[in-house]
Order: sequence, then structure tokens, then C-alpha cells
Amino acid sequence: MVHRLTREQARRIALHGQLLTAERPAGVVETIDALTILPIDPTSAIAPSVDLILWSRLGWPYQPADLVRLFEEDRAVFEWGGFYRAMTDLPLLLPEMRRRPESAQAREWLAANDAFRRETLARLRAEGPLHASEVPDTAQVSWRSSGWTNNRNSQQLLELLVLCGDVAVASRDAAGRLFDVADRVYPREVPEVSDEDAARERAERRLAAFGIARAKGLAQPIEPISVGELGEEAVVDGVDGVWRVDPEALAAADDFVPRTALLSPLDRAVFDRRRLEELFAYEYVLEMYKPAAKRRWGYFALPVLHGDRFVGKLDAKADRKAGVLRIHALHEDEPFDDGTRGAVEAEIRDLARWLGLAPVGAGFG
Repeated sequence: MVHRLTREQARRIALHGQLLTAERPAGVVETIDALTILPIDPTSAIAPSVDLILWSRLGWPYQPADLVRLFEEDRAVFEWGGFYRAMTDLPLLLPEMRRRPESAQAREWLAANDAFRRETLARLRAEGPLHASEVPDTAQVSWRSSGWTNNRNSQQLLELLVLCGDVAVASRDAAGRLFDVADRVYPREVPEVSDEDAARERAERRLAAFGIARAKGLAQPIEPISVGELGEEAVVDGVDGVWRVDPEALAAADDFVPRTALLSPLDRAVFDRRRLEELFAYEYVLEMYKPAAKRRWGYFALPVLHGDRFVGKLDAKADRKAGVLRIHALHEDEPFDDGTRGAVEAEIRDLARWLGLAPVGAGFG
């Protein structure tokens, strides 16, 4: 059976999977569990992406301290591969951890530095959690790279040991991540899941989070976006090719209750730019790496969702010293009607209030 979907239906299925309807999730862990991952990024032009993503789903009840508590104290959330994840997903990651590192260079480097590895694990067990800067570099062979990791042996060792599952990120502070032996961060008793079952369940959860996706997506180094042949086949009017759709999400197209949201540029709802253009006819590029003169929408412009369409970009910056959220521009892809403008401006005010700032500029304050 091939499902024939309109673009509107496909959009609504996608937004339902990403928890971007009027029905908000119950809490932080439930949100991370449904989305499967939260991308960690240090950029904080307005707020860190993890916090923007959670606020855009949960609204004002969410506070960054909630995530910190769940990560550092309750251990309901863990960090791996540059993402926060629900701890219930750990059994699905362990088979992949056992395969790491994947590159021959990394495996050979670890083998050549076995004494360094054992000394580091012993130090973490005796003294941890520790920053990478607190781990003595006793490498027998230096790490060679054309990038910033060249000769940063303690940092590189810890990164690899986290990927292997021997070490875990225990917490974060102003100086960065603190590392500890994994059995003091992860649960000691974890269900055993085969490689095949883990890969399938991760893909099933990925499809549920996307709602609708291509069988094969853009290659990613840590967290894939492909879903294989899971779900059911679908075609979307006006869009070439075949899609896979989560059968449980099909009803979302009819039950969709819209709302307005401001998203992080790193949000998985907008991460796949090709999918974004195909389903939403929405063009977006993160311009923080462009020279200022070449930016159309701003350094860290937030995609603006209204109903089942992305309608613009918000160029804003949090000026905490002045106590304001500076609205440089609200870019309208097409001129807003009064209802759209009112809903978007209300969401901007909600964002400012959540940040504890006053909105100023571009029609505000």
C-alpha cells in the first residue's frame, strides 16, 4: 500500500512527530525521548540550542536548570556524540559504542597508547570527575591532525573513550565538560540488545520523531537521519520520489492543532534543508559562518513556524547586560496578515519573558 499525501498532510505529520502542535509534551525527559536527541552547541546568541528546543516544545514552565538536574543529578539524561539523550536509550547505543572507534587511525592510536589509556581510566576512578585539562598527557604517540585536535592528547583520548563507552560526560561547568568512568554515570545494569535489534529500534524511533522521511538521508558522522525501509511507503503531491511514513502518525494529518513557534536553527525540524524545501517550500541557511555583509537573515536567525508553515526568520540577540532582547529584524517570507503578525509577535514576547528580558527594536518597546 502506498499512501498518497498532500504537502499539507505531510507537513502536519512532520510537525506532529517533532512535537510542534498545540498539544505540548509533559516534561523534559518525555520531550527528549520523543525527539530522540537534542543537539549540543555552545552558540548562545539568544540561548543555547538545547534550551531553545525544549522551550519551543514545553513553553514557559521549562527552565535550563531542569535539564541540568536531569543530566547531572537524576541521570535521566546522558550526553553522547554531541547530543543529549534519554537514559532509556542507552541500551540502544551500547552496541554502537562497542564498535567505536570506527577509523583505523583512531584504533591504531589507542593501541599505541594503551598505557596512557589505562593511566587515565585509573586517574578518573581515583579522582574524577575531571576536565580534560586536569588529565596529564602521558601519551606514547601524539595525536596527529590538520585541525585543532593536533597534539591535544588528553582531550582526544577522552573523546574516544566516551565514544567507546568506557568514559562518560558527568557534568558541565563554565570550564567545559567533566569526565568520569562510565559506570559512575550510566546505570550498572542495562538490558542487552543485539546489534540488529538496536539498529532497528533506533531507526523506528527516528522515523516516529520525523513522522515522514526519506529511506536514505544525508550521511551524518554520529546520528544518522536515514530510516531504511521502515514504516510505510508514501508519495507527496508535487514532490519527486518516495517517502517512508510512520503509520501511527498518519492520523496526525487530520487531528493537527496548530500553534506558532520560534525554533533554533539547529532544531531537527529544520536540520534537513532539502526536506524543508520539499515539504514546506521554505528556504533557510544558518548564516553565522558568513561575513556579516553577506547575511540575508542574521547571525543566528530563528525559523518562524505558524500553523503548518514556516513563514519567516527572527533576527534577534539577547543583550543580558542591558536586560533586553534586541529584535534586529522580523523577516517575512510573504507579507503577514494581521492574525499571523499578532501570533508571531506574541511568541516573541513570550520568548523575551522566558529569558527575563524586554523585547526592543523592530516594532517592539
